[in-house]
Amino acid sequence: MDADSIDRLKQIDALLATGNQSWLFGAGISMQAGIPLMWPLTDRVFAIAGERGRTDDLAILQEIKGQLDETCHIEQMLSHLGDYRSMAERAKDKKATIGSHTLDLAAIDAFHVRILAWIADTIRWGYKPAQSNAPESIGDRDHPIVNVNGHVAFMEALFNRAQAGVAERRRAVRVFTTNYDTLLEDALALSRVPYWDGFDGGALAYRNHRYGDAEPDQRYRAHVVKLHGSIDWRLSDDDRVWRVRDGDVYPSKADRVLIYPQATKYLATQRDPFAAQFDLFRRALSSSGENVLATCGYSFGDEHINQEIELAMQRPENKTTVIAFADKLNTTLANWQKFGWANRLYIATGSGLYVGADGPFAAPPEGEKWDWWTFSGVTQLLSSGAESFLA
Repeated sequence: MDADSIDRLKQIDALLATGNQSWLFGAGISMQAGIPLMWPLTDRVFAIAGERGRTDDLAILQEIKGQLDETCHIEQMLSHLGDYRSMAERAKDKKATIGSHTLDLAAIDAFHVRILAWIADTIRWGYKPAQSNAPESIGDRDHPIVNVNGHVAFMEALFNRAQAGVAERRRAVRVFTTNYDTLLEDALALSRVPYWDGFDGGALAYRNHRYGDAEPDQRYRAHVVKLHGSIDWRLSDDDRVWRVRDGDVYPSKADRVLIYPQATKYLATQRDPFAAQFDLFRRALSSSGENVLATCGYSFGDEHINQEIELAMQRPENKTTVIAFADKLNTTLANWQKFGWANRLYIATGSGLYVGADGPFAAPPEGEKWDWWTFSGVTQLLSSGAESFLA
């Protein structure tokens, strides 16, 4: 291994040991845990709509799908349904027509709630689509197929090994995620790492963090910020946000699963948690001192998030370094390599490590690929260092 590659790997290890760091996680970290990516999740929602939805549910979903690009998944379909809701709010008769189906506001809201419940159930109990060597596997309350082992291993590596000796002088690690599942929070608890998530209470909790509020600066070793909501969040009629246990029938009228921000009235209020969540993300990205944002399992398919990162990195006073763990260079990362701040961009791919436009360093043997970009690979990197992949 050449000296430049060894030096770059040591830089990665040093950056991941800094006292001011954040992580951005996407759906890729939960796939091995039994939770589907967006497209299998979309297929599963369509199947549930046909199996136990109301008479026209599947037909309406198919109509919405037909109006969108073929690459769109259930999140974009929910946004499209939210657009129809906005149209119904403006209409004289408070209705919107989706294909051959005319729905009033109450019907649109009820349909939206049903879709969110189907998503939440699929993520809570797990779903694995059929593979060439394995049949479809559907988890349920009696036979869940979700496991937390990989997430626990990561948290143990991050807090109890990679950060040994620096816990007393570091600030809380910010953990941002677009995932709806609760595996990150569960893994932190199982690793005995105290964390803050914007709620107060116990198993039943209420949201007490609002847009513009400061984060707590003591006691917690991690801050969990769920950018797209969570399967255990509920929105009540008075716009209060609750974190509840599965099966709870209280608080009353808190029946809307709060996942993925929609183009509805909820985004216009300070009680809306999504504005506050992205405010925390912006703060984490802006730093005039040593600061690291690492991504894993995130495909860079969310333009809102990508733009927040890009805008922050372009500020001349910003000293944040981005470490992206990705299978390969994608359009967004390749574009970022051209910016003036690209010397603070590290991209760990299956083909090697890029620093800005330079690389790949530490390329694998011909015909092979590194797996350090995967969730388990990042866990090994935190535990044993980047050079452990070269052994």
